[in-house]
Amino acid sequence: MLRTIRKNGLVLALFAVVSTGVVAITNLLTEDTIREQQTAQLQGQLNQVIPNQLHDNELYANCVALSAEEIGSTEPMPLYIATQNGEITAVALEAIAPDGYNGSIKLLIGVDLDGNVLGVRVLSHQETPGLGDKIDLRVSDWILSFADKLISEDNGDLWHVRKDGGQFDQFTGATITPRAVVKAVYNAGLYFKQNQDAILANSPKCEVQ
Repeated sequence: MLRTIRKNGLVLALFAVVSTGVVAITNLLTEDTIREQQTAQLQGQLNQVIPNQLHDNELYANCVALSAEEIGSTEPMPLYIATQNGEITAVALEAIAPDGYNGSIKLLIGVDLDGNVLGVRVLSHQETPGLGDKIDLRVSDWILSFADKLISEDNGDLWHVRKDGGQFDQFTGATITPRAVVKAVYNAGLYFKQNQDAILANSPKCEVQ
């Protein structure tokens, strides 16, 4: 009986060792592929908020880490710098809208150095399907309404949903979600516009994905 138990224990131990080895080898072999896929996905998102004609660099590789309450996070968030012929033309910064209906909404915002919005995309959210999820481009084109809008110290009154006197449509039965996104885009864009020299000169480099 004891011999049988020991034998079964050895078999199980051997199986565990082999399984662990297979997982480790699989991870090692697929690591580069996963990293390449993540980089391609990120580059695709960045190209949606900064047009190709505004940069000749690899956006994902030119990144600094930004921490500020104005972007909705005290944790470092990436800001990607677009350049053309060595001159900075625009940035894409990640920001958080903390006051979505069902929690935080993560955004990617493209702006030029004058505060003109080039594009906005939602990276992640937990908003209600059929209502708040209309911020997602896969559901509706509402997020495209940010393009070509100017962010400045003087036009904050426009950066609200129409229900609050602003220029952006709200959703029927779901005003909280678009209100949170509009506010986050304005706050993040205005913060960058007002502090861009210091941000671009002093922010630490972030890890290239």
